[in-house]
Amino acid sequence: MTQRPIIQIERLSKTYDGGFQALKSVDLEIREGEIFALLGPNGAGKSTLINIVCGIVTPTDGRVLADGHDIQKDFRAAREKIGLVPQELLTDAFETVWATTRFSRGLFGKKHDAAYLEEVLRDLSLWEKKDAKIMQLSGGMKRRVLIAKALSHEPRILFLDEPSAGVDVELRHGMWQMVRKLRDRGVTIILTTHYIEEAEEMADRIGVISEGRLVVVEDKDVLMKKLGKKQLELNLRAPLGAVPDALADLPLELTGDGKTLVYTFDTQTEETGIADLLRRLGDHGVDFTDLHSKESSLEEIFVRLIHESKRSEPEPAESTAPKGAR
Repeated sequence: MTQRPIIQIERLSKTYDGGFQALKSVDLEIREGEIFALLGPNGAGKSTLINIVCGIVTPTDGRVLADGHDIQKDFRAAREKIGLVPQELLTDAFETVWATTRFSRGLFGKKHDAAYLEEVLRDLSLWEKKDAKIMQLSGGMKRRVLIAKALSHEPRILFLDEPSAGVDVELRHGMWQMVRKLRDRGVTIILTTHYIEEAEEMADRIGVISEGRLVVVEDKDVLMKKLGKKQLELNLRAPLGAVPDALADLPLELTGDGKTLVYTFDTQTEETGIADLLRRLGDHGVDFTDLHSKESSLEEIFVRLIHESKRSEPEPAESTAPKGAR
């Protein structure tokens, strides 16, 4: 059964003072209960998109609905549905974990609920630190406090902007487990990340944004299957100086040391051509000692999408006006 959209973004554009266009007519639906990863290079428009949905930045054009509430026309109701964990570790250093979490809940007009706040802190492994001042915590623990504050008012939507920035590998994996638990409780998660493996590990769907435009939005597994390429690496018994001319029609590359042939094939086709490759290698006396295959990583796919989107960007039309009128 198709999940209903909990965030609906329609024709969203943002042009800042000075003329910089950060978003260009973005359309996007995010499904209830999914983990959606938004990927893109610095300056692509990720933070602008998040800040508009969270009501921090006003769009130039377009509309955003959060759980059915217009983020501009019905700001309070929309914002109550959303929790935001920003990149910056900004919080009151002299407050205790418990006090700052309780205060954040009160900001949204929610009645104090000690049992719920305890549950949140325990889920984030912060309960033992509830009476500690935030200034005494490690960077990873401070990041968890930001998540606790964002969850304090029981939002249905949680934005994580670079959630594991500055967090060591062990804490990062712990955070991934925590995010999955939140999703299992029905919270919709939208995360931006520079750690490609983070998106590959956690996301249900992935959106790639480049220069203010959504390049692709796709289920992660479908994206990997559609755009991922497999490679067969053959370790040669004797190094080659070049790919033999008789094999030049095949998608073969020779590594710099001449010791490995790399054959790239499409995962979508029924015929991989591997059987024909091995036969032709034997016919031309190219012997190998070992072979193994590998699949494109999400990072490789991501880089390729960005390059392709830049190549397909239309060239600005030259003005036909007289020179003096320009």
